[in-house]
Amino acid sequence: MDRLKNKVAVITGGNSGIGFGIAEAFKNEGAIGTITGRNQESLDQSVQELGSTFIAIKGDVTKMEDLERIFKTTFDRFGKIDTVVVNAGGIVDGMAMASITDVTEDNYDQYMNLNLKSAYFTVQKALPYLNEGASIILIGSSAAHRAAPGMTIYGAAKAAVVSLAKGLSLDLLERKIRVNTLSPGSIDTPVFGKIVPKEQVEAVKQVWKDLIPVGRMGLPSDMGKAAVFLASDDSSFIVGTEILSDGGMTNISLMK
Repeated sequence: MDRLKNKVAVITGGNSGIGFGIAEAFKNEGAIGTITGRNQESLDQSVQELGSTFIAIKGDVTKMEDLERIFKTTFDRFGKIDTVVVNAGGIVDGMAMASITDVTEDNYDQYMNLNLKSAYFTVQKALPYLNEGASIILIGSSAAHRAAPGMTIYGAAKAAVVSLAKGLSLDLLERKIRVNTLSPGSIDTPVFGKIVPKEQVEAVKQVWKDLIPVGRMGLPSDMGKAAVFLASDDSSFIVGTEILSDGGMTNISLMK
């Protein structure tokens, strides 16, 4: 289990959910580095579980000064960075997803800032600290490929993230830096508690399970395994592409 032995990684939003699943998989494959997040308590708990090979840095990926601090601090501690997982994103705290009839300009801006702008500038701010031949993994979403109620802006942002992997790979060819997208489907994380009242969570999860051909929701560990592949030399011939890890939900129909 050493496909990432001594590789330095930065995982934004690595303090919970998919991000922590990726951080844990990286640790198990020998990686070292940094997880980031905005909640100090969950950062402390997560880095304690990961052990001494990872550090936690509190920061907001929508703020340029925080991004610069994250990468400089990581470099000062570990040296040049081999992998960046651009995972932070999702639901804006205190601002529910909504239909176009209810979305305000502020709602639009905040969702785009968190899910698209921050992804672009996370990559940009990382560049001075990256090794030649580094791997950048953007976290997309199956929402980029299929519409769902209230998720129009989020889906559009994630579709743009999928496109970013292509353009950024072209921009970075001279440094042999690969950029790819890992797009999860419905993953069993605490995010459901932000979307619906607690008493409705299990019912909503069951709705999603019924849509997934493999018959279960994804786990953060599933995303971790796919991310390890994209970060390792096993994927050295994969550039500017997308791995859609959604249990077949997008490409296989269960309709009879």
